[in-house]
Amino acid sequence: MKIGRMKRRKNRMGSAEILAGIGIGLLAGAVGTTVMTAAQMIDMKVTGREPSDTPYKAIKKIFGMKELPEEKKEKANNLIHFAYGTVWGVPRGVMAATSMDGAASTAAHFTGIWGTEITLLPAMDVIEPVTKWSPQALGKDFMFHVIYAVATGVTADLLYKQLK
Repeated sequence: MKIGRMKRRKNRMGSAEILAGIGIGLLAGAVGTTVMTAAQMIDMKVTGREPSDTPYKAIKKIFGMKELPEEKKEKANNLIHFAYGTVWGVPRGVMAATSMDGAASTAAHFTGIWGTEITLLPAMDVIEPVTKWSPQALGKDFMFHVIYAVATGVTADLLYKQLK
């Protein structure tokens, strides 16, 4: 091997593996979002806190949308939340389809998801920087994203094992 040239990988990922990973990821992301949402709903019921409108605020800012009427905001927010969580399952599905499964992949997936939230959303001025969050709010947000990542990871790994 010459310097500057990389060896070709013997186990290159083909289009079938990529498509399988995308499909697995979308299903796993939907499951993870559902589980995370259930945990958030339980928390809201117990604590009396209001639902977050961060997904709606972010999309509104990204696309420069006009303000929706109040009766449509909650539906839009829920749709955006589920779409976002479902799509975030794709990287984890691809990891499973390339035999990068288990706890390490789930931890990497979690790091990408939560890292994006705590850096990108404050940079967009959609949420406050985490340095201004209460320890309780930070802990809950961390926990909800761990729940998402674990549910998504377990689902992706199980789905891929069923395809083998």
